[in-house]
Amino acid sequence: MLDAIATPFGWLMMWLYELTNNFGWAIILFALVVALVLLPFMAKSKKSMMRMTRLQPRMAELQKKHEGNPQKLNAEMAKLYREEKCNPMSGCLWSLLPFPILLALYRAVVKPITIMMGVADELLAPGGAIYERLVELGYQLTNYTSSNNSFYEQIYQSKFITEHFDQFSGLSDRLIPMDYTFLGLDLSATPNWRFWDFDFSNGVWVVVGLFMLPLISTALSYLSMYVSRKINPPVGGGAQAEAQASSTKTMMYIMPLMSLWIGFIMPAALCVYWIMNSLTGIIRDTALTAIYKKKMDKEDAERLQREREREEELERKRQETERLRAMNATNVNRNTSKKKQQAQAKQSDTERKAAAERAERAARRERLGVREEEKPASQVGNRRYAKGRAYVEDRYTNPEGAEEATAAAAAESEFGASIDPDEPETVEAEKASADEAAVEEEAGLTDDKDDRQE
Repeated sequence: MLDAIATPFGWLMMWLYELTNNFGWAIILFALVVALVLLPFMAKSKKSMMRMTRLQPRMAELQKKHEGNPQKLNAEMAKLYREEKCNPMSGCLWSLLPFPILLALYRAVVKPITIMMGVADELLAPGGAIYERLVELGYQLTNYTSSNNSFYEQIYQSKFITEHFDQFSGLSDRLIPMDYTFLGLDLSATPNWRFWDFDFSNGVWVVVGLFMLPLISTALSYLSMYVSRKINPPVGGGAQAEAQASSTKTMMYIMPLMSLWIGFIMPAALCVYWIMNSLTGIIRDTALTAIYKKKMDKEDAERLQREREREEELERKRQETERLRAMNATNVNRNTSKKKQQAQAKQSDTERKAAAERAERAARRERLGVREEEKPASQVGNRRYAKGRAYVEDRYTNPEGAEEATAAAAAESEFGASIDPDEPETVEAEKASADEAAVEEEAGLTDDKDDRQE
C-alpha cells in the first residue's frame, strides 16, 4: 500500500534526476514542485487561520454575551463562521499535507530500484536475474555498512550496480546508474550523531557536513515557526489569547525536535528536503501573510464602516423619535412581520363580517318593526350580565332607590339570555338564525321552518 502511494513521487524523483543528473538537485527541485502544488491548499489554510485569529475578539464578545447559554452561543458562533466564510478545521487539515509527502519521498529514497526506477520486485528476489548477478559478483551488505540493517539495502544494491553497471546490462532496461553525492556528501548515508566516534579517513567535510545537515534543518524549522509567530501574533487578550500563544510556543519546539530526530535516523537526502521545505515555507508564509493582511484589513475597515453607518442611522432615528415624542406627534410603528400582518388582516376581516351581519339583522328588524332591546348596564362585551343580574349602575350615588331598582333588575333579567348574539366576540350562527326565524314568524312573513332553511 505504501509503495503504491510512493510510486508517483518516485517517478517524479527519477525524472528530475535524469533531468539534472544530480541527486541533490533532484531533491531540491522535488521540494520546489511540491511547494508549488501545495501552494493553493496552504494559501487556503493560511487564510482560514488568519481569519480565525481575527475573529477571536468577536468570539470572546459572543462568549461573554451568551455566558450560561451554550445552545445560543453555538448558534451565534456558527452564524459568525458562515458570515465570514470561515471553517475552524480547514486551517489545521491542510497544514498536515507535507507529512505524508515526506513519508512518500522517504519510501522512494530507500527503495530507488523498485520505486524510482520501476524495476520489478521479482528481479531482486532470490532466483531473480538481478539478485543472481549480485551474488555472482560478490555483493554483500557488510561491504557498505557494519550493521545488519537491511531496510536500506536497495540503496546499497543501487550503489553496487552503479559501480559494476556494465555487468548488469541487458537484465532490465529500467536500471540506470545512480550517483548520490551532492557537494561532496553522500545523501544516501545516515548522519551519525555520535560526534566522538567520527572517522575522518574519507575527509573531514564528508563527516562534518553530514553531521551539520540535521542541525541546519532543525535551525531552519525553528526559524520558520518563529517567523510565523512574529507575523501572526495572537489577537485580543484574556485566557484565549494566552492559550493560543502557549500552543504556538509549544509547536516552536516540537517541530524542530522532530526535524532533528528525522535527520539522524533517515538518509541525509531527507534533511535536504526538510531544509528546502522550511525555506519555501518561510517565503510562502511571509508572502501570503502580506497579501491576506492587506485584504483582511480592507474587509475589516469596510465592516467597521458599515457598523458605524448603521449606528449613526439608529441614533438619528432615535433622536427623531425623541423630537416627535416631545411634540406629541409620534405615530404607531406598524408591525412589518408577515405572520402578524396576516393575523391582523384575518381579525379585521372577521370584525367586518360581524359588523355586516349586525347591520343586516338590525335592518331586517327595523323593516319588520321589531323593537331593538336595550343593552343592560351590566353587559360587558357579549356577556349581558357580566356584572351581575341585579346590577344597578347608580346604587351608590342613589342609595334611596337602590333597593327597589335592584329588585326590578333582578326580576327583569331572571329569564334573559346571558349572551348577546349581536356582539362580534361570540357570534352564534344557530342562535341568531333561530331569533330571526321567530321574528319573521311573528310578522307572518314565513311559512314553516323547513321552507326557511331551504
